[in-house]
Amino acid sequence: MRGRGIRPLPSFTPFPWLRLSALLATVATGCGPIGTDASEPSHEPTAQARQGLTQVTGFGSNPGNLLMYRQVPANMPANAPLVVVLHGCTQSAAAIEASGWTAASNVYKFYVVYAQQQSGNNSTSCFNWFEPGDSVRGGGEALSIKQMVDAMKAAYSIDPARVFVSGFSAGGYMVPVMLATYPDVFAGGAINSGGPYRCANSMTEGFSCMSPGIDKTPAAWGDLVRNANPGYSGPWPRVSIWHGTSDYTVKSSNLTESMEQWTNVHGIDQVADTSDTVGGFPHKVYRNSAGTALVETYEITGMGHAVPVDPQYSFPGTSTVCGATGAYLSDVNLCGTYAQAQFFGLTEAGTPPTDTTPPAVDVTAPASGTSVSGTVNLTASATDDVGVARVEFYVDGGLVGTATTAPYAFAWNTTTVANGLHALSARAFDAAGNSSTDADTSVTVSNSGGSTPTTATFSSITAEDGYVKANADGSAPALGTLTGLALGRGTDGKHNRAILSFDTSSLPEGATMQRAYVTVTYSSGVGDPWASPANNSLVVDVNSGAFNGAPLETSDWAASATASAVAGVAKFTSGTATSADFSGAGLSGLNTAGRTQLRLRFAQDPTGTAYVFIKDGASATLTVLYTP
Repeated sequence: MRGRGIRPLPSFTPFPWLRLSALLATVATGCGPIGTDASEPSHEPTAQARQGLTQVTGFGSNPGNLLMYRQVPANMPANAPLVVVLHGCTQSAAAIEASGWTAASNVYKFYVVYAQQQSGNNSTSCFNWFEPGDSVRGGGEALSIKQMVDAMKAAYSIDPARVFVSGFSAGGYMVPVMLATYPDVFAGGAINSGGPYRCANSMTEGFSCMSPGIDKTPAAWGDLVRNANPGYSGPWPRVSIWHGTSDYTVKSSNLTESMEQWTNVHGIDQVADTSDTVGGFPHKVYRNSAGTALVETYEITGMGHAVPVDPQYSFPGTSTVCGATGAYLSDVNLCGTYAQAQFFGLTEAGTPPTDTTPPAVDVTAPASGTSVSGTVNLTASATDDVGVARVEFYVDGGLVGTATTAPYAFAWNTTTVANGLHALSARAFDAAGNSSTDADTSVTVSNSGGSTPTTATFSSITAEDGYVKANADGSAPALGTLTGLALGRGTDGKHNRAILSFDTSSLPEGATMQRAYVTVTYSSGVGDPWASPANNSLVVDVNSGAFNGAPLETSDWAASATASAVAGVAKFTSGTATSADFSGAGLSGLNTAGRTQLRLRFAQDPTGTAYVFIKDGASATLTVLYTP
């Protein structure tokens, strides 16, 4: 049995930095299930951290036998947010405080609770995230942490809709425990070097979960969360997931599995709606149909098992810096605490966590239809009820620049693209992660030294379009229907490739093809063919004339092309998608005397039933830019 309750100590002393060398010889650093112990609670010294944490006792039945510390900034407003912070193995509340949460709370006025494990519960002070009794609603350490939240609500004016949890390592694994078991308490969480809920149900499984990791389907992961609270119907907490790519204690594959779990719980796909870099590190955001950011991931390139800090960074408008370096606190010039607080909506006064209204954005210059050359100033106006976080500028769907303050502008060097028509767009984000896009501007680039190309757009020929199936036994082709053309692997186990046919005979013979791309429209889909096998991709083959003669036939599935894999199409699950520009070989495959056929296929055939349908006819277009 665990000890019953916490024995308060008579005084507090400053907590020194932990000396880990002896422990690291016998325990997985910073995280892990080593040393579960059923002895009486230890009498280890408690402490106030450097910034003045205060221990709280008698906060409930405390079945997990944890310690509780609180941080209360001065001059707190009514109805303020609360963040619960969970440390890693061999750490304490004082150690994880150096990640910057206390500093951020003083600036942005929210309360912080630091939960602390005792060595009497776990010999290396790990939260017991892998123990079934500690990771269920109404029991163990999960209930103790929830009771800490209840105690804060009873003592202070706290907004129940703005309670969040952030944790590192063993604490990072405990974050999804809290989100899954108490989604009615927590509006969001940040997983730092942790993993998905119910990744392990024993000490042995815990080590496997950490490394090499556990692979499940998004639906299987999602079911584990839903089963933790079967009667709960939502809304589910928003989740920010952080991991170092050189973390050999908890493998970074846990980031992917966590993303798959929480996107599935939210009922959204595993395709990032935004992929950018923040501080030079890959950042992806997964949104619902309203544009609300529900899950985000940060991959900190080259970082090991740690929380990212930036001691040189001051919170905007203040002289307060973000954390300090130390054990499991790596200076990577990115303040993880600030980014997580921003994701929670804590960095803008009055930002509600339920804000689902996207900002308004409009490209203001250059004007649509104008001709431009040299360096052009792209500008946009953006407004939001709460505040605009940033505006991103795109040329032909590719990100070219970002502005974080008004007036929102970016200097675009038009010599980096070919002469001709180009699409401009701007995407604005607010502090709550909502976004909107203005994409109704196009300009013609006309730089000296080259003639302006002519643009020709061709719609596919429905009667000649279709998709073909192939497997060991082959099959007859299936022509396009109202549902569209299939790519991937169908329920019959046969693989599908789509054929689009275009009449390009109007292209002048001898013309110089400068650019070509295909645009397709999503119709429907099943599963995720982009993820099985991992990192799958959609590619385009081009053929001058029909692949294998007319009409469409089974052998078109594997017929030789004039040029193979001339372009790729990024993953998409709605709307339209435009391929990358065709390669030189692809441009040479355009037929100026008749039909040009395109075959769209996945680079690797999906291993299970998973496919997308695209529309044909007027919904599938081939655009060619050429000079006579």
